[in-house]
Amino acid sequence: MNPLVTTTRLTKRYGKKIALNELSLEIGARQIVGLIGQNGSGKTTLLDLISGIALPSSGTCETLGRAGGRLDEAALAQIGVVFQENRFLGWMRVEQHLAYFGSFYSHWDRQRETSLLQELDLDPQAKVGHLSGGDIQKLGIITAVCHHPKLLLLDEPLSSLDPLARESVLQFILRLLEEDDATIVVSSHTLSDIERLVTWVICLNEGRLCANASLATLQERFAEWRVTAVNGTPLPESFQETYVRGQARQAGETRLVVENGEGDRAAFQQRHHADVKIGQLKLEQIYPLLLEDRS
Repeated sequence: MNPLVTTTRLTKRYGKKIALNELSLEIGARQIVGLIGQNGSGKTTLLDLISGIALPSSGTCETLGRAGGRLDEAALAQIGVVFQENRFLGWMRVEQHLAYFGSFYSHWDRQRETSLLQELDLDPQAKVGHLSGGDIQKLGIITAVCHHPKLLLLDEPLSSLDPLARESVLQFILRLLEEDDATIVVSSHTLSDIERLVTWVICLNEGRLCANASLATLQERFAEWRVTAVNGTPLPESFQETYVRGQARQAGETRLVVENGEGDRAAFQQRHHADVKIGQLKLEQIYPLLLEDRS
C-alpha cells in the first residue's frame, strides 16, 4: 500500500532559522503515529507542510500523492487538522460554527457531530467566544473529524482537556482507526497518553530525525534490567558494558537501562554473578535516549 505522506530531504527555513533540516520519511496507511520532540523541534512545521499550509524551502513533501502546494479540493477534503491554537469566529454559537464548517463538505456526518457534542460535553448553544481553552480544543476536534478524513493531523490535541475529556478523546481516536480506516498523526508532549494510541513513533530534534520506527521496535531496542547479586557476590559500583545507557542503585538492586543488550544477557549474568530481570521501558523513558542519539 502506498504511503500517505512522503518527504525527501524536506527543509523549511524561516529567515535564518532552520525549522526542518533534510527530513526524509514515509507515513504509511492505517497507522497512529506519535510525533514527538521538544518545543522548536519542528513538529508543527512538519504538520503544516503535510497539510499544505506551508511550502518547503527545499526538498519535497507529498501528501496523498500530491505536493503540498498542489493539494486540490478533493485531496483537502480527505485531510483533517486540529491546530495547536485554533481560531474560530467568536460571535458564532458552536452549532453555527459546525454548520458553517460542514457546508464545505459533501459528506459531513451530522450524526457523528451530535454524538461528539454529547460525548465531549460541549454545549451547541454556547458562544464560541465564551468557550474555555479546553472547549475550544473540543470544537477543533469535532470540526476535524466529521467529514471522515483519510489523514488526520492532531497538534497537541489533549493539552487543554480535563482528565475525563482527555479519556473520551483518546477512546475516540482509537475508534477512528476502525470506523474511517484513517491514518492519524498525533503531536504531543503528553507521552504517557499517546503511548496508549500509537503504533509508530517519529522523533524530531532541532529539525532533524532522531527516530522513525514502530513503538514495538523501540521497546525491543531499549529495556530495563533489574540486577541483583547471587551467591553473596557484590555487584560492581558501576557497569561498564557499552550497551548500558543508564544505571541507578536502589533497594538492594541495580537498575540498568540497556540498548540492544539482550544478546549478552547470559554472559552478563555469568560475568557479574548476578540475576537479571527484564522490564519494558515506557515511551517517556525511551524519549530522552533518542534525543541523546542526536547530540
